[in-house]
Amino acid sequence: MEFSILADSFNKMESTRKRLELTQFLVELFEKTPDEVISKIVYLLQGKLRPDFEGIELGVAEKLAIRAISKSSGISIKKIEDEYRKEGDLGHAAAIILEKKTQTTFLVEDITVERVYETLFKIAKLEGTRSQDMKIKYISSLLNDASSLEASYILKILLGALRLGIAENTVMDALAIAFSGNRDNRKILEYAYNVSSDLGKVAETIATKGLEGIKKFKVILFNPIRPMLADRVKSEEEAIEKMGNNFAAEYKLDGERVQIHVEGEKVVLFSRSLENISNYYPDIIEKIPKAIQADNVILEAEAVAINENTGDFLPFQELMHRRRKYKIEKAVTQYPITVNFFDILYCNGKTCLELDYKDRRKKLEKIVKEDDFVKYIPMTIVKNNNEIKDFLENSINEGSEGLMLKMLDKPYQAGSRGSNWLKLKREYQNELGDSLDLVVIGGFFGKGRRTGSYGTLLLASYDEDEDIFTSICKVGTGFSDEDLDQLYQILNPKVTIKKNPRIDSEMEADVWFEPELVIEIVASEITISPIHKAAKDRIRKDAGLALRFPKFTGKIRLEKAVEDASTNEEIITLYKGQKKVAHDRNLI
Repeated sequence: MEFSILADSFNKMESTRKRLELTQFLVELFEKTPDEVISKIVYLLQGKLRPDFEGIELGVAEKLAIRAISKSSGISIKKIEDEYRKEGDLGHAAAIILEKKTQTTFLVEDITVERVYETLFKIAKLEGTRSQDMKIKYISSLLNDASSLEASYILKILLGALRLGIAENTVMDALAIAFSGNRDNRKILEYAYNVSSDLGKVAETIATKGLEGIKKFKVILFNPIRPMLADRVKSEEEAIEKMGNNFAAEYKLDGERVQIHVEGEKVVLFSRSLENISNYYPDIIEKIPKAIQADNVILEAEAVAINENTGDFLPFQELMHRRRKYKIEKAVTQYPITVNFFDILYCNGKTCLELDYKDRRKKLEKIVKEDDFVKYIPMTIVKNNNEIKDFLENSINEGSEGLMLKMLDKPYQAGSRGSNWLKLKREYQNELGDSLDLVVIGGFFGKGRRTGSYGTLLLASYDEDEDIFTSICKVGTGFSDEDLDQLYQILNPKVTIKKNPRIDSEMEADVWFEPELVIEIVASEITISPIHKAAKDRIRKDAGLALRFPKFTGKIRLEKAVEDASTNEEIITLYKGQKKVAHDRNLI
């Protein structure tokens, strides 16, 4: 398939933010795509080469891409950098530069989707001392044969800068229309995606085997299942209102959610965002098989750092010390954990997703044998406000964040968020009653003792419909000197010359960052803002929402993808909830 067809489609998609138009462009693209190429197209649309859990990353930095453009065009690195600053997009800058290139290529190979994909795959696999030179060689070989538009999108894919505004649901809508003629069949595709976490495989299956092939998707061991998520509630009364008067309450532990796949001695661990995190937990790999009484199983647990002397739970940030490339063994010794199980998704070759919660919990307790390392998350059945309050108090006293509340008679809904699971966290001294996970998009240089670091950060919530990050507040409180130093080390490599196209902010920062880091914030309330862009026009025309008196909690959420950050819909729900509380108080 000619890459120009894909580049033209990308170009059309970049021209609109309207979901119906994006869906139609995708349908037209899929109808032109040969069956054997469609999985590659879908991965490239997502800016990937393979599903997330395979961990294949391109790892191409801007500087290396600029060197490749220089090699291909014969234009100096300085002139390319100047054009980049002017355009704010290296793909666009490259397109302009390559139209003026002075070098001539005598033998031009066709640029096909297959060739681009295979070359990118080779680049992703390169390691060792000569890998940088080889990457430049591969990139320049593509640029030599590409048109300016093709070159622009090759570079955007390489740099992870392809911003089409296409969410996974839009891709599934288009696949359903293109291959079944009915958008409503998206729900069938969604189930297949939720149990496989592989949208390319879903696309290839519907293209070659139709809906009957999609209906045959099953849970596969060592392929992660997209996790079920919970809505928020602010009070015991609200929980009773939503769930009735007979449901389970579990401790909400302050750790890392881990999906554990086990068969014999083989153990693979996946994070909440489906990253393979087995390397960070060699103690889980070693000890879990001894605690499992099944041939094969997929379990969900919370890995929590503990005080080895007292057994008390420690804050989440202690666990993040394990997120290092080297000296993992030392980190395991310094930061011991317990693994606290709360669900079972698959056992002895059969799915458990359709089982009710109460039946899954019984099965979990039969399959997993407790010891000093392996625990069940504490659970009880609650029927009224007082029972919830008592269990919440016990949870907080034992170092947990709050409670997870779960309907007893509901199945596990992979990949979905809803009221079958609710989270009730400790009441902060604010109207929100919960923390928010926000994306760091910009920074302001510190003064005084904060000189040499970023003293204040600009944060954003996630707009799921537009696939962008909308500014919601600046935060400069709650940071210790150690926090500021750690954040500077993490953020400094993410500095960009211009604001990423996915960032929507009227406020100008001293520096912009690639939106790749999530941190946890509490605040006094959510207010209407003429400046910030979160939920713009949703509550009041020409105004967004902002946080009042935001404060960093100390938690850097390295385990969370930015698309898992607090969404604008959640912000709107919290805003309306606080208004209701204020109204109710006025009536008292």
